[in-house]
Amino acid sequence: MSTPASSDAGGASVLLVGVDFGLPHFDGELEELGLLAQTAGLNPVARLTCKRKAPDAALFVGSGKADEIRTLAQMHGAVEVLFDQSLSPAQQRNLERNLELPVSDRTFLILEIFAQRARSHEGKLQVELARLQYLSTRLVRRWSHLERQTGGIGARGGPGEKQIELDRRMIGEAIKRTRERLVKVKRQRSTQRRQRDRRDTFTISLVGYTNAGKSTLFNALVKARAYAADQLFATLDTTTRQLYLGDAGRSVSLSDTVGFIRDLPHGLVDAFQATLQEAVDADLLLHVVDASNPNFPEQMDQVQRVLHEIGAADIPQLLVFNKLDALDAEQQPALLEDQYEVEGQMVPRLFVSARSGQGLDSLRRVLSARVLAAQEDMTPADAAPLPAQEE
Repeated sequence: MSTPASSDAGGASVLLVGVDFGLPHFDGELEELGLLAQTAGLNPVARLTCKRKAPDAALFVGSGKADEIRTLAQMHGAVEVLFDQSLSPAQQRNLERNLELPVSDRTFLILEIFAQRARSHEGKLQVELARLQYLSTRLVRRWSHLERQTGGIGARGGPGEKQIELDRRMIGEAIKRTRERLVKVKRQRSTQRRQRDRRDTFTISLVGYTNAGKSTLFNALVKARAYAADQLFATLDTTTRQLYLGDAGRSVSLSDTVGFIRDLPHGLVDAFQATLQEAVDADLLLHVVDASNPNFPEQMDQVQRVLHEIGAADIPQLLVFNKLDALDAEQQPALLEDQYEVEGQMVPRLFVSARSGQGLDSLRRVLSARVLAAQEDMTPADAAPLPAQEE
């Protein structure tokens, strides 16, 4: 099935392709891939979906469908083809030869967005490591000079063999250097966290699917100016501020973390371990959910999956269903505070609008109660309260 994807956005024209293998999370409209493409500065001009029982080993979609993709790309003037699934290096290379166009997959697109958005030293290192790991398996595709042979004494070996090995070594060394630098950054973060622990700081981390409104909520709570926008991955670098809770008479540490997404590349999960460590070490997770998105249950499942991967699944959660102002009248909840089942357990839920401020007072009250309860659970020797800090 092919459909046009009219857009006034600038950037290179791209064709979106998705293959339905019968998995429950298949995005038949390729809506999220389109948003990812626009976030990367690209312009989706057409979309094509098809069904298969299993990926074709050579072309992922089969030769007949590949011909259809090539015709559709020519019809709409697409200069690149984006697949909603991950492609193997061989499939990517074969598709490019068949389509005579650059081909990228979902993983590479997410990496490109992260590379554009990273601002902090740590964020740039994490993106660099993930991209190097991804590109190390795709040397033949990404460097045109690999076809040149640099043999000595006039001898000609296999096409590109020595240059490929040289580039592999260079990338391997770059990966090693980047990992070493990330270890130092992670050590610095660990030192900062220990200092917070010694000061008896209650730590809260915002987690959630990308574009759920975490940064807008963060700004509303702490009156900060962290970047927030209606787009995917608006925030990549963890931002931490002090949040004063009047009912608790003390401040807590609030961190805004990178948004999660379906099929987040494992390389990024590994590379962003230092950033996501803020969630692992938190006393409470505010799981922010876009209540206006009809796919929010699946998005919540994806967040839970990543939390399991980073070892943060057992940390207490408070569900914050955001964008209450975007719900139609018939979608408005009967209660603004209730319980919602997450992985077989009932978790407290609050409905809020970070944009309008509705429900934020209730959220502060619930957070204060959590902090006071945690303080009572501590031993008298450990429970020395922090000095009150006004915002």
